[in-house]
Amino acid sequence: MSEILYSSTNLKAPKVTFSEALIKGLAPDGGLYMPEQIPQFTKEELASLSGKAYHEIAFAVISKFLSDTIPSSKLALMTKTAYNFDVPLEKVYDNKYIMRLDQGPTASFKDFAARMMGQLMQYFLQKEHRKLLILTATSGDTGSAMANAFYGLDNINIAVLFPETEVTARQRKQMTTLHKNVQIIALNGKFDDCQHLVKQAFNDSELEYLNLSSANSINIGRLLPQAVYYIYAYVRLCDIKKGDEIIFSVPSGNFGDLMGGLLALKMGLPVKKFVVSTNKNDEVPVYFASGNYKTIVPSRNCISSAMNVGHPSNMARIVSLYGGVMNEKGEIINKPDLERMKENMFAISIEDNTTRETIQKVYNRHRIILEPHGAVGWEGLCQYLAIEKEANKPAQVCVSLETAHPAKFPEEINNLLNIDPELPKSLSGLEDKEEKFDKLINNYGDFKKYLIQKYHV
Repeated sequence: MSEILYSSTNLKAPKVTFSEALIKGLAPDGGLYMPEQIPQFTKEELASLSGKAYHEIAFAVISKFLSDTIPSSKLALMTKTAYNFDVPLEKVYDNKYIMRLDQGPTASFKDFAARMMGQLMQYFLQKEHRKLLILTATSGDTGSAMANAFYGLDNINIAVLFPETEVTARQRKQMTTLHKNVQIIALNGKFDDCQHLVKQAFNDSELEYLNLSSANSINIGRLLPQAVYYIYAYVRLCDIKKGDEIIFSVPSGNFGDLMGGLLALKMGLPVKKFVVSTNKNDEVPVYFASGNYKTIVPSRNCISSAMNVGHPSNMARIVSLYGGVMNEKGEIINKPDLERMKENMFAISIEDNTTRETIQKVYNRHRIILEPHGAVGWEGLCQYLAIEKEANKPAQVCVSLETAHPAKFPEEINNLLNIDPELPKSLSGLEDKEEKFDKLINNYGDFKKYLIQKYHV
């Protein structure tokens, strides 16, 4: 198979290889990179993955995209190094499961993308004798996952912007206690403001000398690893020879997680439906219902903080996947096939009060602790099954993604359940570590000046 090239969703930039797309992060025309072809799994190949370890499935998926770009032995070692933790599929009732993506080193699903991305970037940078400044925005878990994945690497510095009042203390301390090559910046704004400053910096020719790249889900290197756990769940729980289809519920903020699932679908994974579960940042459920996409400015502050995104960057990729074009402002230039999108996806918005009630309900009925993001996912699935009677059968396999560990939200869990979630090893001892971070106002001129002073040549 020849090497897959990557083109911009804005269609105004040259096509690039995977390594170029990975290192650049954002295309020079402001668009996001998408693979020009999506490789396919045959039914036999999918069936052969049954019973394989997670890192072996990751190798099978990622090698489809990379072809011979990285020697198989090296890529296999990368996946084994990146995925050295459990990925539990926790049965709730019948064939309804919660996939716990919270067992990694920062107790967040972002670890799956971050650790593999770190391995890939390090490989290409060492090969090309280059250095990078990773610039990324976080609404909660991305920053800590990326900071931990790149911490201590000689050829990479990383700067993370976060909205000062919209992350929990534990989420903040997972970033601000690392130091070394990790710089953390608190912005007096929203996540969308952080993301906007990052994009402005990427498009600023005066900052080219910094060799900027991104670890947000705007980077294609984040998305390919996120296709893996959908395939993992399917081959663990379903029988492709019997024609099984699976339903996933995906808590959605910047829509990178969902985009990973859609890539798996386009690779041949038999998905009956993706339930796109958002909080009150409901621009996508409204779009599906009305046909009109409108960004939410400012984004709405909800207890599922990592999903407080008023315009998901990855909507440009989703629109592209269905034949349309969306620019970085959220304007649809060419309409996608909305009916086909709705065949694959069911979008729903869950309010904070319902999220809290879901946490209580799931614990009281099943003795399972969900945090706010996972609760949005589970409630979205429940509401979908209540509407779609044909799908609401005991034999139907459904998987809801739990994207962060409940211990990251101790105040909320304690208030609702009167329980202190047990700290995973990755969160232990944070309170005793020294924090260091800078504060900036929401102004690009100040941010640019900060970068120039901090990372002068």
